[in-house]
Amino acid sequence: MTHAVDPVLDEAFAGLQPGLGTTAACRLIGRSRATHYRKLNPRKPAQRKPRPSPPSALSADERAAVLDLLNRPEYVDLPPAQVWARELDCGNYWCSERTMYRILRDAGQSGERRRQATHPAKTVPQLLATAPCQVLTWDITRLRGPNKGEWYHLYAIIDIYSRYICGWTVEAAEDSRRAEELIRETIERNGVVPETVHADRGTSMTSKAVSQLLIDLGVVRSHSRPKVSNDNPYSESQFKTLKYSGDFPEFFNSLAHAREWCEGFFSYYNHEHRHSGIGLHTPASVHFGTADLVREQRAATLADAYSRHPERFARRPKPPEIPQKVWINEPRREAEPVQQGHVPCGGVAAGGPPPQEED
Repeated sequence: MTHAVDPVLDEAFAGLQPGLGTTAACRLIGRSRATHYRKLNPRKPAQRKPRPSPPSALSADERAAVLDLLNRPEYVDLPPAQVWARELDCGNYWCSERTMYRILRDAGQSGERRRQATHPAKTVPQLLATAPCQVLTWDITRLRGPNKGEWYHLYAIIDIYSRYICGWTVEAAEDSRRAEELIRETIERNGVVPETVHADRGTSMTSKAVSQLLIDLGVVRSHSRPKVSNDNPYSESQFKTLKYSGDFPEFFNSLAHAREWCEGFFSYYNHEHRHSGIGLHTPASVHFGTADLVREQRAATLADAYSRHPERFARRPKPPEIPQKVWINEPRREAEPVQQGHVPCGGVAAGGPPPQEED
């Protein structure tokens, strides 16, 4: 604000000063006389003299020698404290430890001196299923128990093509051995060895027991990238459907209660729930191959309705189609064709429902 009115005050001062004098003109416009005279004769900025080097300072040659010392092959990845101590043990004193840091700073070498670990980018998992039992995905979620801090662990294995829950269990704790048993039991019960089993990077998913089982069966192991939930969309979506169910309890009274409720839910989910991602068929119908017959029956019903009241339809109605390809992270359209099962290139899920589909 002061800078905005200075020109106006200067103009007023110039009009008043010849007739009233400097003192009266300053008093009328509210300006200090000292400020007026300081503006007439501004003080010249003082030139600071360069700070003299203290007698203890190293010469340029000595600093260069210390820098060469710090960059020797045996010292290049060590901090100055280590170099200082090792040279002192050898009977050599070059300078103080703090001076070594200053020399490194002036040379632009004050960062981390050790070799840093580098991690290659995680491969985007790309999985394609064109029929049931080709790609299974599994995950573990927690169910609230009766007491604070008490949780039960729900394991669920889902077929991404049919959305059929192939196997599940509820346990008091997460355990890799129990996960290995569940996967083995599921594969034996289905009678078909899947091409790929996909999971995130939890301790049970990456455990030796599970990995060895899949290796023995000749199953391709696939894992999500760290902190990327979209790489395991079907399991995540199914857990959301479970927990947003209208009768999902606030907590479970016991492990038996959790198992009983989950048994009823998965029976309903597999055999009664019409899934939006598979043409509003039940997962069991798609998994066991009856969905085409159901779709033909739906088509006949819609054709009959159309023949009786064509004015009620904008076009001839057709039942929703069942996606023939289901992806986790579909490659870009211009990418080369990929083989069924485990795919090594990157993209976005499509060719069916999007990854974060609603059940």
